[in-house]
Amino acid sequence: MKQVNFPPITISTVDYDRLAWIATAGVNSQRCTVAEMLADELDRAMIAAPGSIRPDIVTMHSEVEYRDEVTGDVRRTTLVYPGEEDSDAKRISVVTPIGAALIGMSEGQSIEWQGPTGGRRKMTVQRVCFQPERMAGLSA
Repeated sequence: MKQVNFPPITISTVDYDRLAWIATAGVNSQRCTVAEMLADELDRAMIAAPGSIRPDIVTMHSEVEYRDEVTGDVRRTTLVYPGEEDSDAKRISVVTPIGAALIGMSEGQSIEWQGPTGGRRKMTVQRVCFQPERMAGLSA
């Protein structure tokens, strides 16, 4: 999947370490194209300590509302690791095109990429409804 628009993104050190391992493992699997997209996202990300992540940034296990700019649909989902996904519970894996696009984005940012069949995809983060780092910061 060729990315067209590259907004700046921020990923926590904890998420980065685990996602780097997942992306590397995925390059050697059937999810190679999405793993490459995730690896590209990690390569360009600003890495920050979990406690310093702004509350409007999508992290792992964040609940986020985004708009599909191609269809106009607004969706709400929780970004999860592979094996935690559940379409009924609206939990999407980071090893999907939408999941890889969401990680590290902040409210108001858009990302555009070309899908594997050549179709244009674009989405905008509307709102981060819940973020684990925000809750961790409140208890500190």
